[in-house]
Amino acid sequence: MKSPYPPVGTLSRRSASAAAALLLVGSMSAVPAAADEGGTDTLTVAMSQQVDTFNPFIAQLAVTTNILNHVYDRLVTVDPETNEPAPALAESWEASDDGLTWTFDLRDDVYFSDGEQLTADDVVWTLTTIMENEDAAVASGNYVSAFEEVTAEDDTTVVVDLEQPQATMTALNIPIVPQHVWEPVLEEEGDAFADYDNEDFPVVGSGPFVLAEHDRGQSIRLEANPDHWRGAPGFDELVFRYYTEQDAAVEALRNGEVSLVYELTEAQATSLEDVGDVEVNSADGKRFQAFTINPGAETQDGEEFGDGHPALSDKTLRQAIVMALDNDEIVERGHNGQAVAAGGYIPPRYEDFHWAPEGDEATLDFDPDAANEMLDDAGYETGDDGVRTSPEGDRLELRMHVHSDRPDNVQTGQIMEERLGDIGIEVDNQTVDPGILSDALYDAEYDLIFTGWTVNPDPDYVFSIHTCDGLPTEPGTMQGDAYFCNEEYDELYEAQLEEHEDLDQRAEHVHRMQEILYDEAVVNVLSYPNIMEAYRTDQISDIQLEPADGGNIWGQDGYWAFWSAEPAGEDAQSGAGIPTGVLIGGGVVVLLLVAGGAFFLLRRRATTGDRE
Repeated sequence: MKSPYPPVGTLSRRSASAAAALLLVGSMSAVPAAADEGGTDTLTVAMSQQVDTFNPFIAQLAVTTNILNHVYDRLVTVDPETNEPAPALAESWEASDDGLTWTFDLRDDVYFSDGEQLTADDVVWTLTTIMENEDAAVASGNYVSAFEEVTAEDDTTVVVDLEQPQATMTALNIPIVPQHVWEPVLEEEGDAFADYDNEDFPVVGSGPFVLAEHDRGQSIRLEANPDHWRGAPGFDELVFRYYTEQDAAVEALRNGEVSLVYELTEAQATSLEDVGDVEVNSADGKRFQAFTINPGAETQDGEEFGDGHPALSDKTLRQAIVMALDNDEIVERGHNGQAVAAGGYIPPRYEDFHWAPEGDEATLDFDPDAANEMLDDAGYETGDDGVRTSPEGDRLELRMHVHSDRPDNVQTGQIMEERLGDIGIEVDNQTVDPGILSDALYDAEYDLIFTGWTVNPDPDYVFSIHTCDGLPTEPGTMQGDAYFCNEEYDELYEAQLEEHEDLDQRAEHVHRMQEILYDEAVVNVLSYPNIMEAYRTDQISDIQLEPADGGNIWGQDGYWAFWSAEPAGEDAQSGAGIPTGVLIGGGVVVLLLVAGGAFFLLRRRATTGDRE
């Protein structure tokens, strides 16, 4: 196997301290996944979600960002073994004593796929564009919120001056693009830049793969970049093939038509455990399943819109809804036991930032009797039909939008309908196509709606979407998933972002932010589903998990899995080698049964998919 890192400079001690996501079609005709007729080694991944855009400045769906991770490099990546920050385009970095100046020393051997060398000017142009252009800041604007200026000292040195310290400087998950390609695009597109889809193939990047082809609703094809600075990938091609039904994707895996299937249900994973040449991996979850309550949608300027139920502006009602739900039941019945009951916003995979209500903090634990008493005391009277009305006389019939394409969501929605009935709330369970759900969210035409996010090792982004600045500037432009605004939350968000040295203090702020989200009961986390995936060992001999212990293949924060993957039957490439505990496949049977996980959201430009 390849070594994950080329030789790099040593990070300063201060640097080390700072480091301390719909149009679909049926399955395509059977095509051998490992090699085509010409002998090209191809790794084929089954997928059900349509990409939103290949424009890295605005791409938010996790399915898209996972693909773009292989097309564009970042300054810093994540160590595949430890989930800690690790060198990428930047060989090393250093912060000034006051944390206001960061210097990144770049590699001098990085070339874009069109042969042009990547220099500090490309980094400066990328970051400055995000700072200065609102349309370019959709996906990564939070990362540059405290940036004052970015300059290039020379071809391999980038200096970032900050207005205040920023804890995410070693987690800048920003695709670095070639200035010579994107500057003309930005000038030509102008106000239409937010609709630019970046489908001028092949797409120029510096990553280990080149985006070569997109047949919408059919497949996406990437070609290996043989001149990548970290070394050429083991497979010549990486193909993502669409399937309308996950069961069809599983059957394709059985038949050898695809190499990898992700987001398996418990039943699908179980059905594959005894299939020859198929390995099942169950990993720590990094996503959460949740639902948000519409508290009354408004823009940043206070313009009200949408048609959410007026009673949901009452925190007492929102809290009673949460108390009527048993997250343990949702895990057992909704996920068939393949999840962990949630409390806080961050999955336990990220132990520093994970928080769960305990003791006196657990004010919204499952307690339908207390929920009924709360509603009685607040004047929500129960009618002859068993359905309550608000003190203002509005009948508590709530629309609930549920993803129809996710069995665990469908099952959870049925449970919620039952349990909310126990406290006098009638639920109109609208199990709908993801595109309908997405439109309802952005038009604020819902009462309860299923949502969730994939969480990165640094959780700043998933918290940034709930600041008051995350509210839409006008109806339909929201970047988050909830119409939430809380002054104390915003203050804590800024405080955690500025805490670049003291991890314990930053974690304390993050825990308090989760407590506010929990208490306000607008964003309500239900479970952390396990990550379950399977691949063919007769097509993939070795592949790397992230992290090494209990990690996943699909949805990594780096590009380790598909870069490291070796076609079955081929000799491993030279290098220092990846530790044995990081390898799966070959003749080794490794079934990691570890709980955790969660999921996604959507945006209007596409239909659905996991959010990053």
